[in-house]
Amino acid sequence: MALFSSRTSRRPRIVPALDDAELARVLGRLSKRNGARAADVTLVSSLLKETGDDWDRRGHRVSVLAEATADAGIAAAWLGREPQSADALLFHSWTELARGLRDGRLEDAGQLVSRCHQASERRPEDPLPWVVLLGVSRIERYGQNDVNAIWREATGRDRWHREAYLQMLAYLSPEEGGSSAAVLDFVDVVRTRIPANAPCAAVELTAAVRQYQGLLAQGGVRAMTAGQLWEGGQIAAALDQAAALWAKPGFFQHAAAQADLNMLAYALCAAGRAVDAHHVFETLQGMVTPWPWNTDGPAIQRFEQHQSKAERGRQGGVGGA
Repeated sequence: MALFSSRTSRRPRIVPALDDAELARVLGRLSKRNGARAADVTLVSSLLKETGDDWDRRGHRVSVLAEATADAGIAAAWLGREPQSADALLFHSWTELARGLRDGRLEDAGQLVSRCHQASERRPEDPLPWVVLLGVSRIERYGQNDVNAIWREATGRDRWHREAYLQMLAYLSPEEGGSSAAVLDFVDVVRTRIPANAPCAAVELTAAVRQYQGLLAQGGVRAMTAGQLWEGGQIAAALDQAAALWAKPGFFQHAAAQADLNMLAYALCAAGRAVDAHHVFETLQGMVTPWPWNTDGPAIQRFEQHQSKAERGRQGGVGGA
């Protein structure tokens, strides 16, 4: 994680790579022209090879690169060059998933599933092909038994893989055909088992933020009373624990830690705890993730607004957001 600053002076900006300098370097060098170049394929393949079996960082790098190059043709060019490569198969699969989640449909779900299985056969220890299949389950709305089997394959290879938990959370959500009860059941089962600093430690608070945003989206009385979600019970306890621990130097080591800190800052502001949010904003040093800020306006603008309120709250000694 980047060094901490004593001030929130760095201008807010969206950095998809977060604090992964090597990933940022590759993103900066990828061709901006239409169509993939051989050099682009080499950049991506070399980065993933260098990542080795750090499944957490591998997942972060693959997901960010897939989002950034979904329409650039790099994944297809790489697979055409190395059709038996586990990395090429995985990257192509994740790129197809990124497009599918964006468009709400998959071009060829059967072929995508087949490539995931091929990638797993070539690198059996890698959880990421199974994480992609969890994403496929969201779009294709697989039955719960099938999804549970995929979940066991993914977490059996990396028990606390952040992206696996987020994909399962999304699959269970009412927005994607699940239910609030299913989300609560899942969170209740996993929250007591997850180490406080695990890559997936934010899953409980992520579920709470999504619930809060869902209430706001409904408007009316539900939106007016949404803030009560943070006032007591397990959600309040989870927020207290996160506020006390997450922004401490060195506490989080996973690749997407800044994304979780963005979510924590948002949750604290939503709960009216601007004073507590101030230290989190300091830690972030202006590094913004689109979600959760972009649900009611431009992400950077909303981040700046809340950061300013947190600064005023600290100076005035009040907690209101």
